[in-house]
Amino acid sequence: MRSTFKVLFYLKKNAPKKNGSVPVMCRITIDGTIAQFSCKCDIHPDLWDVKSNRASGKSAMALETNRFLDKIRVGINAKYKEIADRDNYVTAEKVKNAFLGLEMRHETLLKVFAQHNEDFFKQVDAGLRCPSTYHKYCTVYKHLEEFIKNRYRVSDIALKELTPAFITDFDIFLRTEKQCCNNTVWIYMMPLRRMITIAQNHGWIVRDPFVDYSISAESTDRDYLTKDEIRRLLDLKFRRKSMELVRDLYVFCCFTGLSFTDMKNLTKDNLQTSFDGKLWIMTKRQKTGVESNIMLLDIPKQIIEKYDGMANDNLLLPVPTYMTACKNIKKIIGLCGIEKEITWHTSRHTMATEICLTNGVPIETLSKMLGHTNIRTTQIYAKITHEKESRDMAALSDKLSKIEQFNGITI
Repeated sequence: MRSTFKVLFYLKKNAPKKNGSVPVMCRITIDGTIAQFSCKCDIHPDLWDVKSNRASGKSAMALETNRFLDKIRVGINAKYKEIADRDNYVTAEKVKNAFLGLEMRHETLLKVFAQHNEDFFKQVDAGLRCPSTYHKYCTVYKHLEEFIKNRYRVSDIALKELTPAFITDFDIFLRTEKQCCNNTVWIYMMPLRRMITIAQNHGWIVRDPFVDYSISAESTDRDYLTKDEIRRLLDLKFRRKSMELVRDLYVFCCFTGLSFTDMKNLTKDNLQTSFDGKLWIMTKRQKTGVESNIMLLDIPKQIIEKYDGMANDNLLLPVPTYMTACKNIKKIIGLCGIEKEITWHTSRHTMATEICLTNGVPIETLSKMLGHTNIRTTQIYAKITHEKESRDMAALSDKLSKIEQFNGITI
């Protein structure tokens, strides 16, 4: 529906001054809402043209008054356009207050989001935050920008105008227009929730638009590489050293369980010989700050030796950018004939499931190595493979056969 907007000047004839002049008033009408204020100028009723809402004649006073009123009209039109482009709705009172300088400062969602992303990037640049998290925030910003433009026909929306309906509509937008699955929607809602928390902490909003919204992650089967697939990866030959480097770094993560960021941040100082005489990686996870100590197995040790001295600034490994590494590992996985949706994070699941749990490493030990604060998080990463299940049941069968109460029973 098209918005109706009108600016009208009229005389306040019930408040004449001693010289007979009366105040000129301005009335703003927008979609049935009305606001009025004094123009801070006076004119004699005989010099006023009611039909044109202007001073009549060509006297110096009439010309000066009309120039002044034209300036007010232009200013009101500018404020109307500014608010219409910025906010979800426009009222006469909002335009009047904006023109008179009485408007409160209203922070907008995308403005706050953009500032957050700018600050977050500085932390990424300083090695304090994870690049993948930054990319997630940027993706959600772009989706919100498109959603606000398509749904509300504005370039941004004031935080105070966010409602539960906005959150629900954005959820539907992600599922339909962006074809996101439930878990992706769950992930994308977290940055938006973060913006609302920032707004609440600054006192920019009082009402929480998430109050009626609920979403939870659904359990999914997480891919990991099997021993045969890891072997195929190791046996692959490369013409380009850059591709070989990415393969080696991925294998390194498969045998250490380190995330891409934690691997990239490793320095030679993180390599320490422990009380057992073994070489360990001793670090803290950038994401949580939790200690993560991993004894180096033979394959990751070989990778460290292979690239010794090739990294800058005391770093342990010459790690490329996250985007380059992810793009190349997908190509490498394809060259191996592995038909799985593999991400860099899959290497962490591979370490948990195929390297550790399948080979009898207790989940408590695995949790410590992965830098988790509770076992439940580790259970998401680690699967009980059929191989381990078979081994465990064979061991149980062997133990039961030696128990006297179960010997020699025929049913």
